Amino acid sequence: MVDFAFPIDGFISLLDYLGTIAFAVTGAAKAISHKADIFGIIVLATVVGVSGGITRDVIFGRFPTAFSDPIYVTISVITGVTMFFLYSKLKKQMNVWLIFDAVGLGVFSIIGSSIAYQIIGLNFLPMLFAGIITAIGGGILRDVFVREIPIVFVKEVYAVASIVGITIFYVFLSSGIDIQIASVIGIAFTTGIRLLAMKYNWNLPKVQET
Repeated sequence: MVDFAFPIDGFISLLDYLGTIAFAVTGAAKAISHKADIFGIIVLATVVGVSGGITRDVIFGRFPTAFSDPIYVTISVITGVTMFFLYSKLKKQMNVWLIFDAVGLGVFSIIGSSIAYQIIGLNFLPMLFAGIITAIGGGILRDVFVREIPIVFVKEVYAVASIVGITIFYVFLSSGIDIQIASVIGIAFTTGIRLLAMKYNWNLPKVQET
């Protein structure tokens, strides 16, 4: 296991909080768009905010951080309540929840990879797997809960953006770059690719039915 000094741990925790807020926003927005009441909004915000990390931790044999540290659920609940009261104002901002989704994708991709790096060391496949699970797990549950096909399976470049960001993160770490710098670069690439995919409607190839 790789031990980090306190500044690194603090930086990773800060990213984790940001990702939780970002994904909780998308969960709340999805619930609101489906006419959910405040309880439904809070539930979906919380599920999306913490489920990716819970899945990652269980797979890697760790007790889920979201259960041992109440701050993650607290952040998600506060975000859900905030969205309930401010949604009408945020709605005026063009696709604000999609921007949050892109930020959450970038942050959680690198957070998942960082945790795999802490546990296993510099090993690409576990880092890739942990990053992807953390990044897309909450979004998949969000869409399933409202009976939609998960966006990661049908629309735009989503998981691919996560893969690219994680790969860049791994390459920079392998080159001896500081983990904080590598994390920021990986997040920026993942988020940037996702935003560009939304703007220019980039999609992966699909089977053409005749």
